[in-house]
Amino acid sequence: MRRRLPAILLVLLLSGCGGRAPDQPQPAGFVNQTRHSDAALWGLWQEAQQQVAQSIDLNPLQRDVAPRILPGDPRALSVTPSQLPVTPEPDTSAQVLFAATGLERSDPTGLIPCPQPCDARYATAYSRYQPELVHYAASWESRESDFRTLLEYEFENQIPVCLGIRHALAVDD
Repeated sequence: MRRRLPAILLVLLLSGCGGRAPDQPQPAGFVNQTRHSDAALWGLWQEAQQQVAQSIDLNPLQRDVAPRILPGDPRALSVTPSQLPVTPEPDTSAQVLFAATGLERSDPTGLIPCPQPCDARYATAYSRYQPELVHYAASWESRESDFRTLLEYEFENQIPVCLGIRHALAVDD
């Protein structure tokens, strides 16, 4: 078992973010469960690559603290998703949201449950990094410009993690 452990760790390390295990090639791209084309998702990914190549905001949602912005990383331009699932989830109903949080919103709420380690109980979207995935509230898909902004933001979260850069949304030690 001790001899197998390094090989297993190498396969796990190379299996995400466009890396490839030598015996299990993973095609670049998305597991696209949106109503948008793969080409549209690639366009958003490329916009996210450009943004991360210019600067990296480590705490984009924490505006009550000093910004933590790193210089861009040109390696972002070569990061590709490795069958990254992009999936809508049904919006949480206004009734469930109010019962859980006291927040009053009309349906569709534009929010979905955000599982731990999210700081918020509900969010418009969230990303995971092990395994990689992006989920978003389904009602955003019909709002084209908002959908584009939402997905590009989530892709901007995925790319630094693929580069090994500690990100505010990644699981902390």
